[in-house]
Amino acid sequence: EGADAGWFSSIPQAVVDIGSIDRIQSGQNTLLFEKARQREKKQTMSSRNNGNPFLNEKRSFSLIFRGAKSLDLMVDEGVDREHILYILNSIVTEYGRAKVKVGNEVLLLRYIWNDVDRDDSNTINEKEMGELLNRINFQTQEKNHSGVYQKFAKTLGLSREQRKAGLTFDQCVTLLHKTKRDTWQVKPVTQLFFDMFGQFMGNNKVRKKVSAESFLNRFLRTVQGEESRTMEDVMQIFSGLHELELADVANYITQPNYISIEQFEAYLLSQGNDIFNPEREKICKSDMTKPLSEYWINSSHNTYLTGHQLTGLSSVEMYSKALYRGCRCIELDIWDGGKDEFNGNPIPIVYHGHTMVSKILFEDIIKALQVFLMLHPKSYPLILSLENHCSVPYQQVMALQLKSILGKQLYVPEESSLTEPLPSPLQLRGKVVLKGRRPVGAIDEYDTDSDAADDDMTDIQSVWTEKSTVSGKTPKIVKIAPELAKLTLFHGLKFKTWADSNDALMNHMHSFSESRVTSLCKRNQTHKWIQYNQTHMSRTFPSGARIDSSNYSPILAWSTGCQMAALNIQTPDEALLVNDGRFRENGGVGYVLKPSILMMKEETEPRSTHLEVKILSGSCLPKPGGVSIGDCIDPYVKISLFDCHEGKEVESSQTTNIVFKNGFSPIWKFEDSFHFDVKNSSVAVMQWTIWDKNSLPRDDEFIASASVPISCMRQGIRSVKLFDQNMTRSGAFDFASLLVLVKFEQSQVEI
Repeated sequence: EGADAGWFSSIPQAVVDIGSIDRIQSGQNTLLFEKARQREKKQTMSSRNNGNPFLNEKRSFSLIFRGAKSLDLMVDEGVDREHILYILNSIVTEYGRAKVKVGNEVLLLRYIWNDVDRDDSNTINEKEMGELLNRINFQTQEKNHSGVYQKFAKTLGLSREQRKAGLTFDQCVTLLHKTKRDTWQVKPVTQLFFDMFGQFMGNNKVRKKVSAESFLNRFLRTVQGEESRTMEDVMQIFSGLHELELADVANYITQPNYISIEQFEAYLLSQGNDIFNPEREKICKSDMTKPLSEYWINSSHNTYLTGHQLTGLSSVEMYSKALYRGCRCIELDIWDGGKDEFNGNPIPIVYHGHTMVSKILFEDIIKALQVFLMLHPKSYPLILSLENHCSVPYQQVMALQLKSILGKQLYVPEESSLTEPLPSPLQLRGKVVLKGRRPVGAIDEYDTDSDAADDDMTDIQSVWTEKSTVSGKTPKIVKIAPELAKLTLFHGLKFKTWADSNDALMNHMHSFSESRVTSLCKRNQTHKWIQYNQTHMSRTFPSGARIDSSNYSPILAWSTGCQMAALNIQTPDEALLVNDGRFRENGGVGYVLKPSILMMKEETEPRSTHLEVKILSGSCLPKPGGVSIGDCIDPYVKISLFDCHEGKEVESSQTTNIVFKNGFSPIWKFEDSFHFDVKNSSVAVMQWTIWDKNSLPRDDEFIASASVPISCMRQGIRSVKLFDQNMTRSGAFDFASLLVLVKFEQSQVEI
């Protein structure tokens, strides 16, 4: 029906792997649905047909997979959409529970099986073997894949007829295991296993298993630094490893108080051994009761843009993407649009003013937020940063739409509460909070990024000297509709001096461009800014010169206690991936309690440490973009530390050697050590990025990445879960990880 109406392409057999699905969302909040609605609206207006629209929001939903792609669907008339969503969500949830009981190689093979089993025989024949090895990014020493196939089939004792029929799934799993095990290189895991537990057992046989006692005392408590671990913890770990589905050729141990070397390696790559401290990754609800000023808040700049700042598209979908990525402060640039053709009402629109970017409706964005809160009613507050360029009539419509669409989900502050400390995330749970202008008729007080950026030059002297200076501008009277003003909590205030700022009400806040952040820190203003941010709010944003939507590093802003370091989330560069790593903390809810050093009244020297990192190996690395075709990758690892010291950003990077034609089980020179001096461990973030080497360095392709705050990092032999550019681990990225060895000069204890 949809195809006949011209809205969607006809797809005879659309297949989305369950493991690729990131989420299932109801409604019409994707770019394809947006375009379809626009097309339907144009056709309706041209025909003056006010009949029932084909696109019914209550019948629509989307499967979001591999981070950004979507399959947009609409159920037939009379079909219960909610029942279908319940079934789909149940399947995805059950898959998530089941996959933790399966080894990575088994999961990887299941993920690619239907693609490489071209003849649907449920076996892999000699011809298909080449595609299988290419899909897992492994090129053998054999001259052709036929040799690999025949050699392995003979080791299994298969007859000519059986070899012709093909290898079963279990036999292919065994092949992958042997491919990984029988490398000419010394495996780091094997070497470390022997170093910790001894190469030979008491009977002089080569060690193939380890006892629970040795695992606890020689590994967990010593190498991993997990001194509080108990034998009960170990037996729970062992129980899970004994239930894990591994290759048949693996050395299975039936004794409950022993595990094999293969099971030990499986533990090293498991989520329980992740480098990101699981206690820091969990949400701490007791920490959500402080005033908003005591948190870092995941924030987005020009959220509506899909790309370029001057010529790109605007999309409501970007707000859903931002929210699901963890952003809790999102931005809207609102301007006067036209008038409704039928009733003459003003239509507020959102776009990047005075540019060629497309326009979207303010109302559609608010509806998308309402859908998100309906699906996630316990979300911590969504802060809307309103860059309000509208005349009063359009502001009145904005206020009406906010109230009518959001209802009780809209936080309306009481006037009496504005003299008190800011509310906490817990108090505002499930609410939408507005940042804009509150006092009616405010003179020369602004809240727009453009005004703040314009003042960078004219007001820079007053920033450095903390003395008011006359810029030559005529003070402007900002017209604000009372209906909108009374809905607003945060009022944007022009910066003059820190003394004036601290005297202002706590709901008054500042916005600074990235260049202002740098200048303030260079002029020894950091501690004054830290003190201000203990009770008030600050937001920083990218320079207007970044028309390509690139990002600045948020590290320096975070070091001043700035809560909202707004970034262009449409650009997955290093800075955005650093931001992703920071907000993995506290359950990914978008609010992270600032470290205590940023809440001290006295100026305190940040805690420093020295870090030694070894890259041991990789596992199940996909091709760039998770695609299924292309050459086997040539991966190398770039390790970067994003830090700050004495008011300046400090970034250092080092790279491993290149491993050619092996993304399945690459082993880098694990004897190489990479050393980093961390100056501010409460703010610094380490990033691991996997690149595919090409003939020219500028053509190297991003594969996957992981960013971990130093304060959340665990020592020892650790797994680093890798994410795609959309900060998701699904599809081909679900199994991708690094194995690293990390040593701290001293333990990371927050001060």
